[in-house]
Amino acid sequence: MQVPAEVSGTAGEAAVLPCTFTHPHRHYDGPLTAIWRAGEPFAGPQVFRCAAARGSELCQTALSLHGRFRLLGNPRRNDLSLRIERLALADDGRYFCRVEFAGDVHDRYESRQGVRLRVTAAPRIVNISVLPGPGHAFHALCTAEGEPSPALTWSGPALGDGLAATRSPGHDPGHQVTAELPALAHDGRYTCTASNSLGRAEASVYLFRFHGASRASTTALLLGALGLKALLLLGVLGVRAAAHHRLGGLDSGPRWVLRASGALLQADHLA
Repeated sequence: MQVPAEVSGTAGEAAVLPCTFTHPHRHYDGPLTAIWRAGEPFAGPQVFRCAAARGSELCQTALSLHGRFRLLGNPRRNDLSLRIERLALADDGRYFCRVEFAGDVHDRYESRQGVRLRVTAAPRIVNISVLPGPGHAFHALCTAEGEPSPALTWSGPALGDGLAATRSPGHDPGHQVTAELPALAHDGRYTCTASNSLGRAEASVYLFRFHGASRASTTALLLGALGLKALLLLGVLGVRAAAHHRLGGLDSGPRWVLRASGALLQADHLA
């Protein structure tokens, strides 16, 4: 089996894994099966399999993981090259080609070293959130993915144009990295920027604290985008606060926490 050591591809595009082979048959027109595995030879999960009937040049696909794997080569001509459509970072890894001739259990051949598929991707922010902490403090988390691994920076009130983010402890899956902004000391917009050699991406959260009429207890409104729902909710909260003040004032107010979509998550009262 002849395969290159490595093939590179970009997320969202296609890549071709070349594989050719030789066998001891001078001429073979019997049934055969072509297989591609991922991870490890002989025992790794199959991502593609096709079978050709006796005398047929057509290798009929029996398995194509997520419908993205397609045989480019012709097994009858000793070519098992495979095309992968719509590459994702999860496709990064090692692949192994295999051909099986019918009749003899030993008449089967598989690449032992395989071909390394290296997938690169511009950064993409997969999650950004603001979480409560002790003493009515808040901290922000930003998770991004990309290859090469993206660098994360925060910008916002009193942070200047950019503050290098501190990577959070723990294991990030795959090509993801998570960084924390430990203390949000001021109201306003906080932006996480992820960048690598292929590009950059950014996302923002908003933090506003509204103080009650009679003491410094706060109501926190966390928004990922100031859309119509958020603006309407701000109006509702303002009306409620004015009504409470006319009724004599309250020493605490409800805390509303929202995600980036503006959907209500929870409401709880501060003591």
